[in-house]
Amino acid sequence: MHLMDDAFSLLRQAADLLPEEAVAESGWTAEEVRDDIRRNEWERALDALTEIGDAHPVSVGFWERLAEAARQMMLDRSRRWCEWRAWEVRHGTIRATLTLVAAEEGLRRTAFSGDGRLRPMWDIGNRRADGERDLSIATLWVENAAELGPGETAVVRLAPLTPERWAHLRCGDAITMYEARPVAGTGRVIEVVAPRPDPPETL
Repeated sequence: MHLMDDAFSLLRQAADLLPEEAVAESGWTAEEVRDDIRRNEWERALDALTEIGDAHPVSVGFWERLAEAARQMMLDRSRRWCEWRAWEVRHGTIRATLTLVAAEEGLRRTAFSGDGRLRPMWDIGNRRADGERDLSIATLWVENAAELGPGETAVVRLAPLTPERWAHLRCGDAITMYEARPVAGTGRVIEVVAPRPDPPETL
């Protein structure tokens, strides 16, 4: 981790880790981000770097720098997202569509925050020796929404507690979410990305 540097230095270091041709979907370029940093537009620069990092392969160190900068800027959701993306670089990405059961059918009556704090159990096809389902734990992040409520559907990203237990999943596989005994939601895997080697950093 890069705990001794200030947010300005961390943002500049992260920008320097990007290839010059890196561009965000919104059109932001690495050089424009550097201009924002020089003008002390730190929150704007953080948003731009995050967007570019989501669109291009980047290192764990890139995300760790952004996470620490966000922590210093007291931007909790941004910090959580950058920590999440660093985890995905190390362990791979699992994305799925998830539909929560309706309030009248399950235990949940209210929406939960989608920023990676809920850690439900999942039936992903693993079985114990006696044939009973062997549930696994994974934290979830809801894409493009602050929360997810009963009966709603969203694309989610999953961070398993034990990634090796999820290695068999492929696109199209069905998964089931549990918060207690009744089913809490059903999903289908839409993307599985293996961990990638962390490229060497050159600052």
